[in-house]
Amino acid sequence: MMLRLPFTQKPPVVPVIRLQGAIGAGSRFSPGLSDAALAPLIERAFRMKPAAVALAINSPGGSAVQSSLIAARIRRLAAEKGVHVHAFVEDVAASGGYWLACAADEIWVDDSSILGSIGVIFAGFGFPDFLSRHGIERRVVTAGTSKSLADPFQPSKPEDVARLRALQEPIHRAFIAHVKARRGPRLADGADLFNADVWVGQQAVDLGLADGVAHLVPKMKALYGDKVRLVPLGQKRGLLSRLTGRAAAAALAEVEDRAAFARFGL
Repeated sequence: MMLRLPFTQKPPVVPVIRLQGAIGAGSRFSPGLSDAALAPLIERAFRMKPAAVALAINSPGGSAVQSSLIAARIRRLAAEKGVHVHAFVEDVAASGGYWLACAADEIWVDDSSILGSIGVIFAGFGFPDFLSRHGIERRVVTAGTSKSLADPFQPSKPEDVARLRALQEPIHRAFIAHVKARRGPRLADGADLFNADVWVGQQAVDLGLADGVAHLVPKMKALYGDKVRLVPLGQKRGLLSRLTGRAAAAALAEVEDRAAFARFGL
């Protein structure tokens, strides 16, 4: 029989939420990094009466909306519970990945971590010459002049480009506002930080995009003591998704993740 001594102090607990991969709504086979998929983990972390919450981030970005929803949930719970949040960037926290990092009170990086890409992108392919060479006629009937916006089977149109830029600009402004609100006076004066450029390790620290070079375990021990208990929290794939045809969908998601990371040479 184990006896519990009175007044014995329990070691501080720091849940570690892993935010790995591209950010998006996902599907029933592959939940992705989405607010709906991560909500149970985030809620659980803040219910643990933690000394702090740590975010282990390795993401090249993705959906601006999901990035905003996840970050807002973290900030809301941090404020409600009075809990400090630390972000630890691994390979990359770019675009939406950096949006998530800014949900933390402090951002820590490795010397080789890539940060930034504070911008918005629309990318696709065009095949109009392929159709004409093969005698294929594209037939499109729309109600609404913008319904076939950026049709990949038609030549790029200046009015489509202008419309896409008009959609991107408010999203970019929201991203910039989030970074400024979270990083505030820590951002370097006069630096052009919002042109979607990226920086490595100490460069990001010098520009105020991060707070220092540090790794998760030693930093948490330095801040909360050698007996701090780190509790990893991450998404789990169900048995069926691993053993059945759903694995194909998961494999496709992995290919998409690899393509997103490849933009940063990873």
